[in-house]
Amino acid sequence: MILIEKTYPGTFDALFDQAEGDRIETWTFDDGATRARAETEFAEKGIVARCRSAYKPLVSAFLEDIETDGLVSASVIYPRHPAATEARFLLESYPLAALYPQVDFTFAPGLPSDEIPGYKLVLSYKNGECRTRYVLAPNRLHEDFAGERALSPCGWLITGGNAYPLSTAYETIFFDAMTAIRDADWGDSEPFFEELNIAVTLPTADEPLAYGDEVMSLREALHEEFYFSCLEVFQQRSGRPRGDRHLQPGQIVPEICYGDAYTVKVETRPYDGSSFSDYMQPSCMLECPLSRRQIDEELATLGGVRFEAFSVAGRRLEGGYVAGTDRPMIISAGQHANETSSPAGTLRAAQQLAQNQGAHFTLCPLENPDGYALHQRLIVDNPRHMHHAARYTALGDDLEYREGVALHEKMIRLEAERLAPDALLHLNLHGYPAHEWTRPLSGYIPRGFEMWTIPKGFFLMLRYAPGWAAAGRALLEAVTLRLGRVPGLHAFNEAQIAVFDIHAGAIGFEMINGFPCWLCEDDRHRVAMTLITEYPDETIYGNAFRAGVAAQEATVLAAYEALQTLDLSVNGAMK
Repeated sequence: MILIEKTYPGTFDALFDQAEGDRIETWTFDDGATRARAETEFAEKGIVARCRSAYKPLVSAFLEDIETDGLVSASVIYPRHPAATEARFLLESYPLAALYPQVDFTFAPGLPSDEIPGYKLVLSYKNGECRTRYVLAPNRLHEDFAGERALSPCGWLITGGNAYPLSTAYETIFFDAMTAIRDADWGDSEPFFEELNIAVTLPTADEPLAYGDEVMSLREALHEEFYFSCLEVFQQRSGRPRGDRHLQPGQIVPEICYGDAYTVKVETRPYDGSSFSDYMQPSCMLECPLSRRQIDEELATLGGVRFEAFSVAGRRLEGGYVAGTDRPMIISAGQHANETSSPAGTLRAAQQLAQNQGAHFTLCPLENPDGYALHQRLIVDNPRHMHHAARYTALGDDLEYREGVALHEKMIRLEAERLAPDALLHLNLHGYPAHEWTRPLSGYIPRGFEMWTIPKGFFLMLRYAPGWAAAGRALLEAVTLRLGRVPGLHAFNEAQIAVFDIHAGAIGFEMINGFPCWLCEDDRHRVAMTLITEYPDETIYGNAFRAGVAAQEATVLAAYEALQTLDLSVNGAMK
């Protein structure tokens, strides 16, 4: 079923014909090269044009307009708006402080105002010169597809002394496609489809920034907008609360690719159950996420007992059980399949553990094979995008939250718990975005995932059953102490946390032996303690990927060792 199929003119195409007067200013969702070409074409018509970015306007202003040679300090007063969170525009300035390490940046909030937002700058230079600048950040107040009031970046036009919103191709594609999806007849029961494919082409290049994994990508941002807006629309249709991870709409697949024209096609498709990656890499020199074949083959080297389950789309997933005399530990990876360092990290650690006398653990290195297959499919077009469409299963839910009779992938975790009923610790390896995550058409900051907007190093989360707080803290103390011996990991954390503190405020986590940690009581799990790793890994390759794998591997080994020596007498839940 095709819901919409359409080609759009570029934003500047109509403006070239309609522009009047001798000066024009625009803010659009276009890359720098497109906007520069537009300025040239306006000039050929005798019009002085300044074509700015509607996406991250302050960062773009520094990259394109502001003289940074000899700049020694920059005082930034960022706007506050009653319809936005306190730190919204501070976050939008990320990663300025890291892009210009020679500049002393200070950020301070402005007075709350419902006027069009803008940044006030005071720039000081080595020669003693001081300049002031004002950087407009056009936003519109609107109701988004979740039915929420949102303040979002928007197209903007100033000409002939008048200023008003400008309808851009980027915004129109999103609005038209989401309207078609929202208004379609989906029936009354989940899942509503197998694959909902949203194919968009944009003549918009990604623009890497000179810091870490950061890149300004309008295509990636549109993927995130479509995916999470669709989840919100189907949550409303199902009568579920916002952010409910039990929702099973089907597999939502935005494929936002580079192309010569602005096009969109939204259609339903059957599940892709046949995709299977089979490339192989030397385990000592990994460059990218493991293929499905390599995961299967490396799991087979562990020995022990095999157990299995089948995914929604029919893919087989396997686990291994190594029985021994040690305290057992359950290890899992790949629950969120676009978090790429955990399968390799668990396998490398498990291969070492299996050599130890008394080794006792279960391992499932890939809990979400349908999501993993989708991720492998999507990174062919752009490996540096986060591709959160691959985060959940082919049903569109988070497998940890799945309930009912048809458990599919979740059966692998239940089987691990059956094989190791005395396990006190489930080590569940995860990752999160290695660069900024935005939703520019629905309030900029990803709703429900506010704490994940920008990287803040490698951190750990521990959930414990009632009565297990002391044991959980002792476990974290031991694990983080050992992680401190991983070469470069402390320095990596310190650098990312320093930039996070500037652009997002204090990290808000407890620091244990130099690692951000979060502990909470949670009675949802069958195992007494669940330790979750979070490495910024969704888009990393080469040396960065190897560092992520090494951190995950070290955590598995550290947690297993800590579990064996953990003093359980401090735990009130034990006999």
